[in-house]
Amino acid sequence: MDTAAKNRAVLQHAFAETAKGNGRPFVEMMADDVVWTIIGTTSWSRRYSGKQAVIRDLPGPLAANFDGPNIVTAERFIVEGDLAVVEGRNHSTTRRGEAYANRYSWTFRFHTGKVAEITEYTDTDLIARVLDPLPAQS
Repeated sequence: MDTAAKNRAVLQHAFAETAKGNGRPFVEMMADDVVWTIIGTTSWSRRYSGKQAVIRDLPGPLAANFDGPNIVTAERFIVEGDLAVVEGRNHSTTRRGEAYANRYSWTFRFHTGKVAEITEYTDTDLIARVLDPLPAQS
């Protein structure tokens, strides 16, 4: 299996699980020194450096906004070597009853079989309107 096929399989497995509300395979595919950047100017828009920072600063605060699991599905995979783009959407509902039907385009860069970098392009207006703000980074 070539590199692109391996990376596509990793992403397809991770997103098949996030569609069920299971984020563990998504976390497991990340390198320890992963860098995840969420674009924009919301309180969520920042660079998260390292797997531990991602785990600490993203899933917990995000889950606290939702009434039920965070459900994310992927609709398109474009993979070329160690670069991949995944288009997807969120199917969650906030604790206030608001739909969080966000749309995403993630760019993934793999290094030695693990995700080293994620850039997330998303509806930042929806984030600002619907999600609770994250505290400022210290």
